[in-house]
Amino acid sequence: MAFDIESSVGFLLAKAHQRLYARFRDRLAPHAITPQQFALLAFLWKQDGLSQTELCEKTDIDRTTLSGLIDRLDKQGRVTRVPHPTDRRACLVTLTPAGRDLEAQVVPLARNLRQQIHTELGENDYNQLCQLLNRLRGGNDD
Repeated sequence: MAFDIESSVGFLLAKAHQRLYARFRDRLAPHAITPQQFALLAFLWKQDGLSQTELCEKTDIDRTTLSGLIDRLDKQGRVTRVPHPTDRRACLVTLTPAGRDLEAQVVPLARNLRQQIHTELGENDYNQLCQLLNRLRGGNDD
């Protein structure tokens, strides 16, 4: 019996992710950041000065990958690492003025894409999809 890959949740999620990632990547390209960098910055726009460990937990990105993202944002002058005030082994990732200014330029792009997807799916389906994906991710339904 053949496995119907096209009805597999994993396959469908992967393909949907690829499509949405490409749409967002194209919108962010003029600002020289990737969707992953946007996610990291979005957490810092919410709460600046997080440790790399906190950013790993919030983004679900492994430490090595996250370190590379921070390195690239640091080279672009958008974040900087500062010593942790109470843990000599750790550092905090903080936004630079350029990193703070970027928020006003790229958040409207994210909001616009979210609105487009909301319109494409309809309100009920959009909300249900978000709840289901959050459940699959291991979060709560909020």
